[in-house]
Amino acid sequence: MLINFKIFTFYISSSSVLLTQLLKVVSGGVASNQYVRTHLNQIAEKNGLQLVCPPPRLCTDNGVMIAWTGIEHFIAGRFDDPPAVDEPDDLQYDLRPRWPLGEEYSDGRCVARSMKTARVHPSLASMIQGSVH
Repeated sequence: MLINFKIFTFYISSSSVLLTQLLKVVSGGVASNQYVRTHLNQIAEKNGLQLVCPPPRLCTDNGVMIAWTGIEHFIAGRFDDPPAVDEPDDLQYDLRPRWPLGEEYSDGRCVARSMKTARVHPSLASMIQGSVH
């Protein structure tokens, strides 16, 4: 957690794009963490920014945020066309129980990969496909 926070601190401090806007909003599960809120507020104040966070009771990971992520990816063109009804794999969807920050969904379905080398969780669909074959 500390290493990720230091990376985030460096990114915020060195990003002229982020610093050109005077108001920052942090929400979701991250904003419910008082340690993170306190340190983000210190960074914001140091850089002349105003940090706004909803009350912690409203900062939970939920379906609305998941749906909004889907909308953002759809608008950016990162989605699969629906499979044809007569395709044998028309019931397979690429479910992502964990979607690491920064990972792009650029080519549709995920390819199964070694968790030892990738250090990320594979998609649920690829795990299911791998267990069937």
